Amino acid sequence: MQTSRPIIRAGLTLAAAAALPAVLAGPTAAAPGISVSTTGSSVSVVTSACTLINGSWGTAALLTSAQANFSQGRQVALTGTSVSQSAAWSGVNPGTYTVAVVCSSGNTAGSQSVIVSAVSATTRPTISATHTAAPSRGVKGGLGGAVRDYGPVTLGVGAALVGAGVVATGWALRRRAKPYRF
Repeated sequence: MQTSRPIIRAGLTLAAAAALPAVLAGPTAAAPGISVSTTGSSVSVVTSACTLINGSWGTAALLTSAQANFSQGRQVALTGTSVSQSAAWSGVNPGTYTVAVVCSSGNTAGSQSVIVSAVSATTRPTISATHTAAPSRGVKGGLGGAVRDYGPVTLGVGAALVGAGVVATGWALRRRAKPYRF
């Protein structure tokens, strides 16, 4: 009975050490970004990245290839709820556009290129989009995952592997120090 207490104490310490990375990581969410869609000559954007500040969610801009910055495009105020914000433009001429969203906090939610094709009586417009994510919280220097946010499942599996390594190392060191014990 005397030898079981240190084993239990060591086991609890190792379990706490294994759980520490998962606790420190906390819940993570994927970067929301923006989603752009077109129907005929209308272009719309939806995001969930912005927060309401002083009665404003932010602004979305529709930029042509000749326009270099956000203030030169056709700007529309975002409307919506805390779950989803949106903006729309109608009467968009055929061409290549960039949709950019800037939240009222000054953070860029993202930008996405869209091609609106000419509509004739026999054809429907073709839509293609490429997504360029903008960093919402700046560069995550030194964290190793600066480009991608990992979900709770990935973090949990990583924490379990680290915990298993800590437990195995502790068990091997204890076993090596006193070979006559389990």
